[in-house]
Formats: sequence, structure tokens, C-alpha cells
Amino acid sequence: MTEHEHVRVAVIGSGFGGLGAAVRLRREGVTDFVVLERAGGVGGTWRDNSYPGCACDVPSHLYSFSFAPNPDWPRTFSGQEHIRAYLEHVTDVFGLRPHLRLDSEVKRMTWDGEKLRWDIETSSGSLSADLVVSATGPLSDPRIPDIPGIDSFPGKVFHSARWDHDYDLRGKRVAMVGTGASAIQIVPAVQPEVARLTLFQRTPPWVMPRVDRAISGLERGLHRVLPFTAQARRGVLWGIRELQVQAFTKRPDELGLIERLARRNMARAVKDPELRAKLTPDYRIGCKRILLSNAYYPALTRPNVDVVASGLERIEGSTLVAADGSTAEVDAIVFGTGFHVTDMPIADRVVGAEGRTLAEAWEGGMSALRGASAAGFPNWMTIIGPNTGLGNSSMILMIESQLNYMADFVRQLGVLGGRVALDARPGAVADWNRKVQERMKRTVWNTGGCTSWYLDAQGRNTTVWPGTTTEFRTATRRLDLGEYEVLRAPGPRPGGGAGRDDDAGQERPGEQGRRPEKRQGDRPGNQTKAEAGA
Repeated sequence: MTEHEHVRVAVIGSGFGGLGAAVRLRREGVTDFVVLERAGGVGGTWRDNSYPGCACDVPSHLYSFSFAPNPDWPRTFSGQEHIRAYLEHVTDVFGLRPHLRLDSEVKRMTWDGEKLRWDIETSSGSLSADLVVSATGPLSDPRIPDIPGIDSFPGKVFHSARWDHDYDLRGKRVAMVGTGASAIQIVPAVQPEVARLTLFQRTPPWVMPRVDRAISGLERGLHRVLPFTAQARRGVLWGIRELQVQAFTKRPDELGLIERLARRNMARAVKDPELRAKLTPDYRIGCKRILLSNAYYPALTRPNVDVVASGLERIEGSTLVAADGSTAEVDAIVFGTGFHVTDMPIADRVVGAEGRTLAEAWEGGMSALRGASAAGFPNWMTIIGPNTGLGNSSMILMIESQLNYMADFVRQLGVLGGRVALDARPGAVADWNRKVQERMKRTVWNTGGCTSWYLDAQGRNTTVWPGTTTEFRTATRRLDLGEYEVLRAPGPRPGGGAGRDDDAGQERPGEQGRRPEKRQGDRPGNQTKAEAGA
């Protein structure tokens, strides 16, 4: 990129959120944008997670864009390689390659209140943008716990999302740390080839059968010739999950039947009562993510597998010591310990209108208006922001809802005209967050008796959406200008030089470019509605 490139929109990340934003921008007639990607290719989490057995736990026809249906999914639950290929296909079909800036990691984004733009420093150069759409995703930066002694471990160490394909696990003694969605896929994939596999399990997951099968050629052909059949399939998958939401969000006691089915699933595969006791959770199903696998429990019963029902506490040379005193000699450690979700590293790199980073603004917990806009960060939006995650359906549904909101954001900027920015009002953000957290109180994620990655350091659930995808789509269909301050670049003063657009007096430090435009007869923050409707 050129040294002083300026674009209308800068999109950060090229996973589902970033590519979806790029497609939607083109559909809105916006072509002056770039997609900044730190890696050498598109795909986001489906590029980074290439571990053995990696696959999606959402049905294929629901885990794809509604505007880019894929009639050729090979399985009902697709593997990582098929999803990444789909994202490459979307990139090509919608002509996104010219907008990509690969190997361009964002180092810092700073709001310029004078020019009403974002100055962006990347690993490949600098640029500026009127609007930033951050689509880095919550599952992009691996979290490896700070285990005493890990620096002196003589063997191989890597995270599941940074799999070392050059390291051969065959015949090795391997430790798997963690029992999340990645671990239950890795364990059965590597168990047959390793000499010994030790699973360090701090908290056992609830595991349900994975109803996966190959999609026949006849089905795929039907979807190609009659696209409405694929749409109907997607609709059924969506509807079933919408009906399930009430149990997660309002009536967790109704999950008891699902819990009994999960227990039976375990009992069929695990006959040893001692092992079954280790693998039985002590919290309500749904409190942590429900996992799907037909191979996980059988793998744990194999002679070369040990289950340590305790977290890893320290490392002494090649010896791993659990909190319960159990030990294991290993050659390699694989961490399946999740990601920086409630403390996303990108937040440290975004500097808003008051000189604070987004991380500083979110010290008390993440919050954003309709999951997209943070107060004090004008013309900055996030895809898959606070409280937009799901516990039982496809995140693509939520992403597309946020793309609707982004599209209307862009339209409103166009209607306002000139050098203008929208900054979420603190009161609007607080009101939205209060309502979300009030609804969260009775959900299974808050009442189920577990500690999960849905919760932040203060124990607040700032990750999951406590409702249906239909409710969220309704809430993000249109941008309400009453929830935003309208900012205009300071105009020239009669005597020369830049100044404010009224005579309200001197600005307070850090406020330049932040005060909304005022016109007689307009309500603060709504003055542009009079313009648009004139």
C-alpha cells in the first residue's frame, strides 16, 4: 500500500465477518475500501485452525452466507478444508481480491478529531480511513496459560490454533491440555498414532452425538438445479435452533431432557464407572458450550489414553504435574485452551477520541451499542462484538445482521454528507447493555453453575446474545441516529484558521471533533433526520 493511502472504509480481518463486510460494501456501491489481513491468505479462524480432525459443529447449509449458498457441501458438518475453500470461493466470486492487503497486521488505529478519520499503522505501511469495520473475531488470538516451568520444557509446545504440521506426533508421548471444542476433535484424531496421550481435564464437557453423514450426489444435484431446496434445508435447520433458544435463555430447567440424553451417550461409550465419573460434568448442560462428537468418548477408553481429572499446575522438565498431584512424562504439549475472547488484543491497538484505547474503555467489561459501536470511538464498528455470540446456532446469522447495521451506518454517513462521523452516545450504549445484562440473568450461561469463556474477569457475560437470531436481526435492521452524536469537522473561522461550527466557547481537552452539530429546532443527535426527511 502507498505511504499515505486514504480509503473510505478499512475492514480489519478476512474471515467470515471481514469478507461478508467487503461483499456488503460492494453491494452498497462502496468500492473505495481495503481489507487488511495480517496473514498471507483469507479465512480467519478457518485458516488458522488446521489441526487434525478440525471441523464445524454447525450444519454446513446453515454455516454459510445466505447470499452465497453452496449446493456442493460434501458433508452435513463440513471440515476445515471445505470451509476455507468456501471462503476462497466467496473472495473470487465477489471480486474481493483487489481489495485485499495481505500480510498487513494492524499495529495501531488512532482517531483524528480534526480530520474525522482513522490513521492506521500496519506492518506493511500506513493509511487512513473514514470508517473502520473491525472483523478480527473473538477466536483469533490463542490463549496459553502461564504455567510455571513451561519455558524450561525440553519438548514441543504449541496451541491447537497454531498447529505445527512439521512436528510428527507418531510414537510420541503427548499431553492434551483442555477439553473444549478443539480438544474433542484432536483427541480421537491423534490417539491412534501416539504412544501415549494424557488429557488434562479441568472441567469435563457435555458431549452429544454428531449426526454427520456424507451428502449424496443426488442431494447436491437437486440443490444446484432447484436452489429453493437448499434454502428450505437451511430454513429448517434455522427454525429448529430458534425453537431451542427459550430453553437456554428463559427456562434452563427444560434442558434436563437433553442432559439425560448426553448421559446415555456417555454410558454407551464409556463402560468403566471410574472413568465415567471423571467425565461427568457437575453443571447444567448448556452452561458451557455443548460439544458434538461420536469419537471422543471411545478414544478416551483406549489403552494408550490417560484422563487426568485436574488442571495442569506446573512443569518440571519433561514432567507435567496436575493440581491433584498426578504426573505425566511427555514429549509434546498441545494446548486447547481457547482464545482471548473478553480481552481481545485488537482493543489495545485502537485509540479513540479521548486518547484512551478501547481496552481502557472496556476495563469494566466490553459493551457496544447493538454489538457494534463503542462510545468514544467514532466511525468504528465491530463485527461479532460484545454480546453477539451464540450458544446453539450459526454465527453467520449474527454476522449478516451486523452487516445490515453496517450498511445502514454507511448510508447515514452518505445522507449526512461532507466530513462527518457518528459516535455512539454513552447513554445509548449503557441502556443497551443494561437491557442485555438484565435478560442474561436467567440464562443457562449465567445460572448453570459453571465457569466458561463466555464470562469476563468480573464474572459478567459479555459474549453471548440472550435471545433469538430473529430478535437480533430486528434490533440491527436500521441505525437510529438518536443513539449517536453527529460530528462534523471544525470549519474555518471568520478570521482564518480552523474552529468549531458554533460559538459555544472553548473546547475541553480531548473534545475536538466530538461535539454534535447543532441547528435550531433540531433535537441533539437527531438533527440529521430533519435533513434526510426534508
